[in-house]
Amino acid sequence: MANQPITAQNTVQQWLDHPAGGPAIRGLLAQAGSDESTLGPALTLKLQQLVDLSQGKFPQAAVDELVLAANGGVVPETAAAELPTVPGRFDGRTVIVTGAGGGIGRATAARIVREGGRVIAVDIAEGKIKEMADELGDAVVPVAADLTDLSAIDRIVAAAGGQVDALANVAGINDDFSPLHEVTDAMWQKIFAVNVDGLVRLTRAVLPGMLEAGKGSIVNVTSEAGLRGSASGVAYTASKHAVVGITRSTAFMYAREGVRVNAVAPGGVATGIPMGGATSEYGEARLAPARVNIPGIASAEDLAASITFLLSDDAVNINGAILPSDGGWSAV
Repeated sequence: MANQPITAQNTVQQWLDHPAGGPAIRGLLAQAGSDESTLGPALTLKLQQLVDLSQGKFPQAAVDELVLAANGGVVPETAAAELPTVPGRFDGRTVIVTGAGGGIGRATAARIVREGGRVIAVDIAEGKIKEMADELGDAVVPVAADLTDLSAIDRIVAAAGGQVDALANVAGINDDFSPLHEVTDAMWQKIFAVNVDGLVRLTRAVLPGMLEAGKGSIVNVTSEAGLRGSASGVAYTASKHAVVGITRSTAFMYAREGVRVNAVAPGGVATGIPMGGATSEYGEARLAPARVNIPGIASAEDLAASITFLLSDDAVNINGAILPSDGGWSAV
């Protein structure tokens, strides 16, 4: 890339390797009292993704300044960054997507709409899903709901107004990385209420319609933490292992009725959604060395591509699968 312009769509590693981009980004890191050795999996991220991932510590203005500095004060043209879609893949279909207010859920909902589907966009953040509906149009039906609220499930299904063709259980929350000897009852119950109980109740509510129709597709979002013990704290890890078990049991039970149930297991994802709260020092100390094995951090759109594949008829003969969408982390 010696003589080529560099943009916010290039990866951090490409910036470091660029004759003008390298000094610019190293200078910015030095100002923050850091250097490239601290970047780890972030090296594979596009520079633009750091704006969301940093939660305000790396603002858009900093990206714009870097691009100008590395290109002699000129902003180069940027190629479209969107992944290719499959036009018409969800034509005539209604899909419920939870966690649709941001991150993987929003990217999944947006992709389904671009591929012709109607989305019941569920999230606790009412403003975010209404904003998405304003942006994407009538194909999005926003439903502000807390999945831990029993009455919310009926409202979600009613909003579909009839047959639910597919369900993406994306909503989930992380824990504070606490190990078993530290985890509180409150943390355990909070994680399971969203990641397991909410998923079970909503899935249970849509299944009768799918069974009556003789078809349906459900995709649950588990995690690398559902495949290993070194990705998070005990509550989150246990909840995501539970999602794997729920997925396999449900796939087996309804395979002959035309209902497919699969799961996607993300690795590191740049969602821009803060975890919030203090984390366990004990847990952080144990988990940090394991994170060096993460080969890269994906975008929310990368995960949406995996989820919509399994939701669609492209995955017609896939049932009960746990698909790692982690850049190869599960191969380590």
